Amino acid sequence: MKSYLKYLGKRVFYMFITLFLIASITFFLSQLLPGTPYSNEDKLSQEQIEIMNEQYGLDKPVPVQYAIYMGGLVKGDLGTSFQFDNTPVSKLLSTRIGPSLQLGFQAVVLGTFIGIILGVIAAMKQNTWVDTMATFFAILGRSIPNFVFAVLLQLIFAAKLGWLPIALWDGGFKSSILPTLALAIGPLADSARFVRTEMVDVLSSDYIELARAKGLSRWVVAFKHGIRNALIPLLTILGPMAVALMTGSMVVENIYAIPGIGEQFVKSITTNDYPTIMGVTILYSAMLVLIILVVDILYSVVDPRIRISAKGGD
Repeated sequence: MKSYLKYLGKRVFYMFITLFLIASITFFLSQLLPGTPYSNEDKLSQEQIEIMNEQYGLDKPVPVQYAIYMGGLVKGDLGTSFQFDNTPVSKLLSTRIGPSLQLGFQAVVLGTFIGIILGVIAAMKQNTWVDTMATFFAILGRSIPNFVFAVLLQLIFAAKLGWLPIALWDGGFKSSILPTLALAIGPLADSARFVRTEMVDVLSSDYIELARAKGLSRWVVAFKHGIRNALIPLLTILGPMAVALMTGSMVVENIYAIPGIGEQFVKSITTNDYPTIMGVTILYSAMLVLIILVVDILYSVVDPRIRISAKGGD
C-alpha cells in the first residue's frame, strides 16, 4: 500500500510539472501569432489601441504578462476572453464543454464496444472472409477522415432520407446521433484492429489451450479468458483518443454546427484570443494527463500480472 501511494504521489507530481510546461510553452507560442486580438483594428485610432492594450494588460512586457497569467492560473483563473464580450474563459468553456463531452463519450463507448466485438470475431474466424472484411473495414475507418463520414451521413440520413437533423444542436439525443456515428468510426477501427491482433496471439497461449481442454467452448474461452489480456494494448490508445474526442473534434463540430470546445478553439485561433487558446489547451492537457494516470492504474486491474509499484512508476 505504501509503495502504491508513493507511485501515485510521483505521478501526480509529474502531472503538475507537465501541465506547467505545456502552459508555459503555449503562452509563448500564442504570442507569436500574427496580428492582434482586435478584429476592427483598421478602424481604431492609435490612442484607442493603447487604451485597449492597457485594459487587457498587453502593454506590459511578455515576461510580465506571463508571470501575471501563471499567477492567476495557480488560483484557477484562466483569464478573460478578448473576443467574447469579456467573458471569463472558465465560464466560456463550461458552457461549451457539455456537447463535446456528450458526443465524445457516446462515440468512444459505441466505437469501442463494436470494435471489440468485431476484433474478437475476426480473430475467432482468422483467415476467413469474415476476418478479411473486418480488417478491410478497420483499415477503411482509419484511412478516411471522420469529417468525410460526417458529410456522407448528412447526405444519406438527413438530406436524402430525412430521418435525422442535418445540423444544429438542440441538446437532444436525436441531434447527437449523426456526429456520434461520425466520431465513433476512429475508435471502432482502432479497437477492432488492436483487439484482433492481440486475440490471435492470446488464443494460441497455453492457458487458453488448458481452458479448452476443460471442455469450454471457443466463444466462452475467448470472451471470458482471452479478452482481458487482449485489452491491455487497447487501453494505451483509448485514453488519449477519448480525451481528443471529448474535448471536441473541430471539423465535425463545425460541420454539424455544434457549439462545442472544438468550434470554440477554431474561433479563438482565428481571432488571436490568447486566453481562450490557453484555456482550451490547458483543459485538453489536464484531461489527457489524468486519463494517462487512470490507464496506468487500470493496467493492474486488467492484467493481474502487472502490479503498480514505486519502482515501476520511475
